[in-house]
Amino acid sequence: MEKFPMTLDGYQKLEAELKKLKNEERPAIIQAIAEARAHGDLSENAEYHSAKDRQGWIESQILNLEDKYTRAQVIDVAKLDGDSVKFGATVTLIDDETEEEKVWQIVGDLEADIKLRRISISSPIARALIGKSQGNMVEVAAPGGARSYEIAKVEFK
Repeated sequence: MEKFPMTLDGYQKLEAELKKLKNEERPAIIQAIAEARAHGDLSENAEYHSAKDRQGWIESQILNLEDKYTRAQVIDVAKLDGDSVKFGATVTLIDDETEEEKVWQIVGDLEADIKLRRISISSPIARALIGKSQGNMVEVAAPGGARSYEIAKVEFK
């Protein structure tokens, strides 16, 4: 069984979502099915069929999240340190052309979120950064062409 890296924060969010599905969503849909069933003829009961579809979706989500939960390799970023970029690092980059500063945290595939400035370990920019240190220049192949960045800071927080 293949493990995959995940931050402690991402693991806790995954656990919370799983608990919500099991403890809130599942009982609510069971109740909705029971109420729809009480309305009589199931063959033409749209409420019943809709609730059964929702139940199938919830159960598949639970199975999917349980699989991810059991295969996660949790890494507590607060316990990491060092000068080189690795999983969990928060990296401050300076764009070589525009001098614009960008800050990214390298996280697991499941917890990547551009809006939160969290990029996947398997993304092109993260792969280019891994193993590099403050002051290094990196070139990243982007859809709009290659971009160059200077690593201004590497932190673990």
